[in-house]
Amino acid sequence: MSTATPKALILPADWRDFFALTKPGVMRLVIFTALCGMLAAPGTLHPVLAFTAILCIAVGAGGAAALNQWWEADIDAVMKRTSRRPLPGGRMERESARDFGFALSGLSVMTMGLAIGWLAAGILAFSIFYYAWIYTVWLKPRTPQNIVIGGGAGAFPPLIGWIAVTGHITLMPVLLFLIIFMWTPPHFWALALFVQIDYSKAGIPMMPVVAGEKSTRWQILAYAAVLLPLSMTPWFIGGTGRVYGLAAFLLGAVFLWLSVKVGLRTSTPGDGMKPEKRLFAYSIFYLFILFAMLVVDRFATIYGLQA
Repeated sequence: MSTATPKALILPADWRDFFALTKPGVMRLVIFTALCGMLAAPGTLHPVLAFTAILCIAVGAGGAAALNQWWEADIDAVMKRTSRRPLPGGRMERESARDFGFALSGLSVMTMGLAIGWLAAGILAFSIFYYAWIYTVWLKPRTPQNIVIGGGAGAFPPLIGWIAVTGHITLMPVLLFLIIFMWTPPHFWALALFVQIDYSKAGIPMMPVVAGEKSTRWQILAYAAVLLPLSMTPWFIGGTGRVYGLAAFLLGAVFLWLSVKVGLRTSTPGDGMKPEKRLFAYSIFYLFILFAMLVVDRFATIYGLQA
């Protein structure tokens, strides 16, 4: 790896730069899905312990993000949408990002283990390793399937949140993991379609760059088609009630319809990629609402509002 910015040009980092290393935009989704997994799980957790568990998941995700930016500083400098991050922007020493990432990662895992349990801590540790090494270092620069396999990194939070409450792994939290795992490729490839020039310049073998737009579009459609029944599986197995089941169907149907529009079209120069941008924006809304309805369903059952 080459240093993204000459040392003489590096300015002193402040707290905003360290906070930016944690990718706060991504962390919001991590925290939300972890919290939903925790609230939907059978059982209760003391509020202080629940807050500690969520904090550990958030800090662990932030540590993994910092390690990701430490490793990819030279790549981020080439890409337009990442060029203003602290490292390519010349506001921080590369070693500072590395040390910050390791410190956050270690602190989050140890605190989770001591306060909540070592099963949750072990999975948290593996999720950090998965994102920082398996995805960032190994998969991303080598294969167009990087986001497919690497999607597992973002699928761990609800699993960890559930285990923090119950102390063991069952089918339901695994299904929550799989829903995010299958959601990630169409979500990320929709983005990759309208920023593929960035990936091409950086030499990252994203699907649109390597396999072309047509193949990427068909794969987006295929994943969306699988996601719809998968998202309803918690209802099919009796893990949720009708509130979640109906929401999963309606949300998934819209996701599939937007994916059809992306999958069956051919872009032309200057067309703005509006269907792709619409799918990308909706995919974020989809995941937030789907997991929110998981919690609504749980409380509707507790308070006898559904059979």
